[in-house]
Amino acid sequence: MHHQTLENLKTVAAVDRDKTRPAMTRSERLQRWAELLEQRPERRLATLHGTEYYAVRIRETMRSAGSPITVAFEDPVLRDEGLKDDSYGEAKRFFEISDWQLHEIVCYCHFGETVTAGSAARHVRSAIGSRRPGMVARLRNVIIG
Repeated sequence: MHHQTLENLKTVAAVDRDKTRPAMTRSERLQRWAELLEQRPERRLATLHGTEYYAVRIRETMRSAGSPITVAFEDPVLRDEGLKDDSYGEAKRFFEISDWQLHEIVCYCHFGETVTAGSAARHVRSAIGSRRPGMVARLRNVIIG
């Protein structure tokens, strides 16, 4: 019998959530996403085109195979916590981040066709401490959506 740590098992198998353990906090979910991205920091990930220009209902369904959001969705622990797919809207809901925070992580206008996982991780980490967007970000959300 080969013994493995729980962390190792999480990368190779679906792990049933300990129902007695409380659900992960917003910060813990974001921290895990950043850590997943940092495992291969030079990996090139797909971006999403023009997230700031689409109507909310279209933006919510946007996705790109191999994006930073896909990295989160591939993780059995985050799926067990409730991440349903790798769409823009689901990432926004699950990680409890604003459009502008998610825009900074996945939008084409910042990185071109691809972004390194390390760069995406830095932007994810910047969202950890900023639960409430600043005045300018709130104003942008009101004007642009």
